[in-house]
Amino acid sequence: MSKTLVAGVGNIFLSDDAFGLEVVRRLADRHVPENVVVADYGIRGIHLAYELLEGYDRLILVDALSRGGAPGTIYVLEPDEVPATGAIPDAHGMEPLAVLSYLASIGGGPIPTVVVGCEPATLDENMGLSKPVERAVDKAVDVVLGLIRNPAVIVSADTPAIAR
Repeated sequence: MSKTLVAGVGNIFLSDDAFGLEVVRRLADRHVPENVVVADYGIRGIHLAYELLEGYDRLILVDALSRGGAPGTIYVLEPDEVPATGAIPDAHGMEPLAVLSYLASIGGGPIPTVVVGCEPATLDENMGLSKPVERAVDKAVDVVLGLIRNPAVIVSADTPAIAR
């Protein structure tokens, strides 16, 4: 049976950057199959990289993602191929592509990754999500649950926004 990690990332002190953390918090109250681990990684990129060495077959990464859409827009995409630069992720930030690159440099194979992102309204120093991003959280939970139910779902980086 394949093993999936759903990782929420972000910073609770930067307003909408906490989107991924709120999604995984709400997922913790939902039933997921036993082969799915749902976890809050916050800004702990190195921890996430080492966790991915534990035999996961798929990563669903949930994060705030600026792509120019309206605040609250949900995106589903795969990250571009990530080169193994060996750069160590910033211990005080979470750059998902840097984490995946670091993973490759420490011997982790490429893991099929899907990003569920939300267009932020603000990333200012503040606790709490903006209204449009707060409204998008339940939709993102449903999207993640759909991806869990159908592991064969593959999207491209050109996939348009799927919800507003």
